[in-house]
Amino acid sequence: MTDGMTPRVGVLALQGDVREHVRMLDGLGARVSLVRRPADLEAVDGLVLPGGESSVIDKLARAFGMQQPIRTAIDRGLPVFGTCAGLILLADRVEGAISGQETFGGLDATVRRNAFGGQNESFETALAVEGFRGSVPASFIRAPLITEVGPAVRVLARLPDGGIVAVEQRRLLATAFHPEVSGERRFHERFLARVREASLSSR
Repeated sequence: MTDGMTPRVGVLALQGDVREHVRMLDGLGARVSLVRRPADLEAVDGLVLPGGESSVIDKLARAFGMQQPIRTAIDRGLPVFGTCAGLILLADRVEGAISGQETFGGLDATVRRNAFGGQNESFETALAVEGFRGSVPASFIRAPLITEVGPAVRVLARLPDGGIVAVEQRRLLATAFHPEVSGERRFHERFLARVREASLSSR
């Protein structure tokens, strides 16, 4: 899969802001492919779950036969980065889920859907993120909020009121906001570093 130190990263391309992630990853030197089928997933070293509508992505993932392969890949240690809806899809528990909504899971966290209201309540702010120098511009668009984390989850960023908006758990990275929209590269760089580490450890 990995050509030297150049990671091959897939973006789940069922719905959501796929192009923004592809553009960001391509600019960072990754080999990027779109993931729509189980065979696509088998060819990548890491996976991005984009923002969008979590319930729609969930339904499409099941319709395309992607739910269980993604769950299995997460269980086996595939590095995954989820933003906004992608965070919801990674969470083990969801508050405010629609009837029948499911997630891929793997992240020991509880996430509240649409925690800040609808599209009109979208906002931007600057965050302090553990391990990053300077502030991070963050775009919250119909964003979720992490309300509870397990002991294995590392909190990377909080809002001024203490609300958790970025976390990491082993090879899983997730944000409630959209770094791919604001042009913030450091989360994608952090994710690619995890992909390279995982590829090296599997050799």
